[in-house]
Amino acid sequence: MAEYLNWIKAAHVIAMVCWFAAIFYLPRLFVYHAMSEDKVSQERFELMERKLYRGIMTPSMIATWLLGLWMLYIGWDVYKTQVWLHLKLLLVVLLSAYHGICGAYRKKLIDDPHYKSHVFWRWFNELPVFILIAVVILVIVKPF
Repeated sequence: MAEYLNWIKAAHVIAMVCWFAAIFYLPRLFVYHAMSEDKVSQERFELMERKLYRGIMTPSMIATWLLGLWMLYIGWDVYKTQVWLHLKLLLVVLLSAYHGICGAYRKKLIDDPHYKSHVFWRWFNELPVFILIAVVILVIVKPF
């Protein structure tokens, strides 16, 4: 199984990139949704948000988790003492919570597109950037 580790890593990175792409784009759609005034635009954003969340974001998150856990299983003897990995996993849990919050916000926007301002969504959109930076530093630099 260890001979496939590089393939698993590659698939994990691909899934993670897809997850982050969707997690960056969905709150951007929230910005436009909150700024929309007509019913046709609001329905269009509802559809786009649903397809992005269910069709790309959630499957990418699941794949990222499964592939990551598979790598963890393969290398547990090495990884179990690595502080950087424990911190990375904590950040991935936080990102997963952000993912869930996005899903809840998506549903609230259907009922009231203006319940939060587009400025809120612009700031909300920036939060996963910090997680991405920290995860990349932890995985590449391994400062601990």
